Amino acid sequence: MKKQAIVCWSGGKDCTLALWQTREQFDVVALLVTVTREFRRVSMHGVRIELVEQQAHSLGVPLRQATISRACGNEEYERAMKESLEQAYKEGVEAVICGDLFLEDVRRYREERLLRPGTGVFPLWGMPTHELARRFLSLGFRATLCCVDTQALDGSFAGRPYDEALLADLPAHVDPCGENGEFHTFVHDGPSFVQPVAVRCGERVLRDGRFMYCELLPA
Repeated sequence: MKKQAIVCWSGGKDCTLALWQTREQFDVVALLVTVTREFRRVSMHGVRIELVEQQAHSLGVPLRQATISRACGNEEYERAMKESLEQAYKEGVEAVICGDLFLEDVRRYREERLLRPGTGVFPLWGMPTHELARRFLSLGFRATLCCVDTQALDGSFAGRPYDEALLADLPAHVDPCGENGEFHTFVHDGPSFVQPVAVRCGERVLRDGRFMYCELLPA
């Protein structure tokens, strides 16, 4: 019998690909996303939670929310995540799937501060990111850049489709999967989806003098 698993979720391409990679190995019972309470948006990149709910529905996996405040620090974040994960463990979850690619400090933080020992699963770990980017596209997944760090990448990339043309336009110093935080994505279609999540791009807004957000709206 397959182990029950939960996926650390943002709605982006890496967690989506991690879910795809482990679909035969685990019984994935939930996606766990961190949401900022006041904004009702994904804390990682500001996508509206209703779009992520539609995404989870199309993927056929229940969505769970770890809720934090807009002024959240590490202590509050860790408490919210641990509470959500402990509830999942009590319900029989034995594995937590993460879409991390190569950042050792991020993986160590998850394993040491958030997860029970031995429960972390990192199916994409160490894979060349150029290959992962093209594998994501070759499988038929579709995504849009919803947030760009303008210290690494021009803000005009916010709102662009994540496709071969975008990969070709990325500067050499930008990781093709954005693993260093250069950009974030929202996945709206692919082989795992019963139907696409219909989205359209709204206005682009620069926040904190650095991060360019593209407002994704229900189409």
